[in-house]
Amino acid sequence: MRGGNPRAGGGFTAKDSRPRDCNPFSVLPDVAELQLMFAQFNCTYFDGEIPTHEISYNNRFSNVAGRITYKPPKIELSPKHLRGKPDQLRETLLHEMIHAWLFARKQNPGHTPTFKKKMRELGLKSIYHELGSAVPLNESAKRYILRCDHCRREMLRKRRPPLGARCAHCRRQILVFEVVEMRQLDEGGVRAARGAL
Repeated sequence: MRGGNPRAGGGFTAKDSRPRDCNPFSVLPDVAELQLMFAQFNCTYFDGEIPTHEISYNNRFSNVAGRITYKPPKIELSPKHLRGKPDQLRETLLHEMIHAWLFARKQNPGHTPTFKKKMRELGLKSIYHELGSAVPLNESAKRYILRCDHCRREMLRKRRPPLGARCAHCRRQILVFEVVEMRQLDEGGVRAARGAL
């Protein structure tokens, strides 16, 4: 990331007297800077054990600050949650990197005692990001319902998951349903739908 010193000139533009935003963290680091952060953290905190991951932003996130996928190796961060919050960006990237580090060591990459021990070593206090929910920058309609018949969890997604997708909680194969019609129910229809459950 860029240094924290303001530019010469006192933080004012030549054309007007309004203060220029001198805080480099009020905007997000670009993707190249994220990749550099990943490489630095990998070397400093993980002895270079994490294979290269693509680091990017995902404008659709509304409830999560970060997410990791292992195939392909990718870490996505929420610009809506992390803009202007350099400490939270650092913590979120490190959190996702702990998952990647455990996966690279062929250990359970979940929030296990090993995960929590490494988290404490890095000065992270909680497995939860506690950044609240935010409206995604690119609003989109969700078109697929993913259901696990084993643990009974359901999730809505915009994109169809790959064949053979598994439940994140119990690792069983999930069922995928495409939503083909959406219609608003009147009050009587809502009561009838609840009664059917």
